[in-house]
Amino acid sequence: MAYDFHAIEAKWQRVWQEKRCFEAETDPSRPKFYCLEMFPYPSGALHMGHIRNYSMGDMLARFLRKKGMNVLYPMGFDAFGMPAENAAIKYRTKPHDWTWNNIEHMTSQLKSMGYSYDWRRRVETCNPNYYRWNQWIFLQMYKKGLVYRKEAPVNWCGSCGTVLANEQVVDGGHCWRCHSSVTKKNLRQWFIKITDYAQELVDDIETKLGGWPERVRIMQRNWIGRSEGAQLTFHLPELDYTIEAFTTRFDTVFGITFIALAPEHELVRKMIERLPEDEARKLSDFVDRVGAQSAIERSDAGAEKLGCKTPFCGRHPVTGKPIPIWIANYVLTDYGTGAIMGVPAHDQRDFDFCRKYGIEVIPVIQPEGGHLDGATMTAAFEDDGIACNSGQFDGLPTARAIPTMIAWGEREGFCKREVNFRLRDWLISRQRYWGTPIPFVHCPHCGVVPVPEEQLPVLLPEDVEVKDVGRSPLLDMPEWLATTCPQCGAPATREADTMDTFFCSSWYFNRYCSPNDTKAPFERADVDYWMAVDQYIGGIEHACLHLIYARFFTKFLADIGMMKVREPFINLLTQGMVIKDGAKMSKSLGNVVDPTEIVEKYGADTVRLFILFAAPPQNDLDWSERGVEGAHRFLGRVWRYVEEHLDVLRSTGDPIPMNRLQDPVLRDFKRRIHTTIEAVTRDIDREKQFNTAIARLMELTNALYSFAAEGAEADALRREAVNVLLNCLSPFSPHIAEELWEMLGNADPISVAPWPVAEADALAQDAVTVVVQINGKVRARLELPAGLDGAELEARVMADPTVRERLDGRPVVKTIVVPDKLVNIVVKG
Repeated sequence: MAYDFHAIEAKWQRVWQEKRCFEAETDPSRPKFYCLEMFPYPSGALHMGHIRNYSMGDMLARFLRKKGMNVLYPMGFDAFGMPAENAAIKYRTKPHDWTWNNIEHMTSQLKSMGYSYDWRRRVETCNPNYYRWNQWIFLQMYKKGLVYRKEAPVNWCGSCGTVLANEQVVDGGHCWRCHSSVTKKNLRQWFIKITDYAQELVDDIETKLGGWPERVRIMQRNWIGRSEGAQLTFHLPELDYTIEAFTTRFDTVFGITFIALAPEHELVRKMIERLPEDEARKLSDFVDRVGAQSAIERSDAGAEKLGCKTPFCGRHPVTGKPIPIWIANYVLTDYGTGAIMGVPAHDQRDFDFCRKYGIEVIPVIQPEGGHLDGATMTAAFEDDGIACNSGQFDGLPTARAIPTMIAWGEREGFCKREVNFRLRDWLISRQRYWGTPIPFVHCPHCGVVPVPEEQLPVLLPEDVEVKDVGRSPLLDMPEWLATTCPQCGAPATREADTMDTFFCSSWYFNRYCSPNDTKAPFERADVDYWMAVDQYIGGIEHACLHLIYARFFTKFLADIGMMKVREPFINLLTQGMVIKDGAKMSKSLGNVVDPTEIVEKYGADTVRLFILFAAPPQNDLDWSERGVEGAHRFLGRVWRYVEEHLDVLRSTGDPIPMNRLQDPVLRDFKRRIHTTIEAVTRDIDREKQFNTAIARLMELTNALYSFAAEGAEADALRREAVNVLLNCLSPFSPHIAEELWEMLGNADPISVAPWPVAEADALAQDAVTVVVQINGKVRARLELPAGLDGAELEARVMADPTVRERLDGRPVVKTIVVPDKLVNIVVKG
């Protein structure tokens, strides 16, 4: 009969649903495994990147169920965000309707692939029963002092009409979504103090993320950016103000020749207010000009350094001399304090700036055996060396100078030892409609007031027409904005900003544990059983966005007693991209392959098998329809073999143990079966090399076709080999494995059948050839049982007549034994 994959796949998807094969329940008596892929945005259609990601997760989930694990394997949708608003404008629909239609369509696509999700647990972040808990968690953070609101220079994407977090500015200062240039803009915004957790976030990279790729660990370490140093205080008598600047090289403090401020520094506005009109205009124009540059452009070491000198000075904390204050484009308000101490002799950016503007260069560190002259230096000396021009500290090497000088500065009161982080507080305000409403109101009497928990959720209106990408329609809905103050009852206005959608994805994996809970975000008992996620799968592009935020959320939720784990993901697999015609598949390049068309032509099993076979998971995968055809042919070969040998394969009987097989051909085939089990298990479970596991199943299939032995023992081995082949194939291509398993007469689905176990006797080699050397020269080759330990192997060799004859009575000095391979006997004479 024909391999009718359309009918077979529809049949088994229905059976799995009816038999509830993949539903998981909290059960402390069973070992658990939480397998999870990063959930998708409901864009309307799956792409090959989705298929690759989810095929990996499903294969692991099916494998681990067969290994006896209680597997939680859920799916949901990261459903808020800007694309829905853009689509609403483009297609003249409502974001709510567009999103929910896409969710249902993508759910049907996922089901058609045969993925074994527990669909009862589906989570949609745009559902009020989910975003209610976004608001609740936000209020808990507010109670703990982690939420605040302030006016700040923020990253503004004019095309999207919203603020971006630092992590969302990519590729030289462009929006992570639309790739438009990002500018700076002063707005009053909501922040979360993720920096309160910076130390634990960086510490746990070393101690708790051993199952993560080193590349991701490095990216997180660099993004958090921990550095040890000291904070200096500079007094500005004219302005009655103090400036603080952080440095890791306190040994250069005597070399400070200027102070540079970021254009966005709050002191700059105070200066402008104090200056005459012409000077104020000049400084203001400069601030506007460099403020329009992206942070990436301004911080680029090779970019032009631009500055504007102010008429104000600070006081050198050591010498007391006046130091000119400049505004410089390469100083960023997002790092440190937005002010730097300029030490041009020992910082290349400061050096370039000073040479351009004629500022003095004073070397305070000399290379060993060398001499630097500030007037003739052609580049900054940034290495360690010996202190000079530094008063009582002259002659100290850098390693001793830094701690000694910091201790001195602390005693004198102009510095304090400090640890600094590159990580900034998380700006979560978005001037968009399609997101979680921030649960605060603005009262003319009480100020900014939180919405009481019992009034959650603050519902997002659904019947909304989005007309302008740059303006939230909530601002034009007085009936929604108008409310009453929870404290005084006076008329008040709702907060119109919505939350960054990364808030939604920072804890969704916990909601899967208790998706229907109406009293809390999740049940403590459920999350303590299932969490942490044992295997997380997703793109490396989220290394410094979602993954840092998710780690922060987990630590916070643990701190308020919601859960016991402090890291959300034990193991992380970052899959490579799908490449076609030398480039990543994308609509803009016109090289997208529609998964639906390929599934219709070849079947879901073929697509899954190809995408797991074509490359190791971490590598990019080159799309090839010839490769898809090859995977389809292989499944056809498996189908034909079972069909052609059905009478033999339907027979019953236990597998024959290795010790009952005498024929070497049968023993070799038995060994092939069990080495396949061992290797496939290792490839999936430990190595995560799914492509080599499939290659081994192809080799076993070839061996079946080549196995020509006849008789009852040979037929029993055929049955054993096919059972192993189908069981090991089922996580990769489950539908065909189920159908063939049923054809063999099995009543229960293969999805719930146990994973085969390799027999030790069948793995052992019958015999090995051991080379015998005497004083390094080969004198014999002996056929001996495999697996002998060193002492037994030596004894067997020394007792052999041929070896004794070669020794000729000479005294043995020592023997060198390599089990199963070699014995070298060292003799005198």
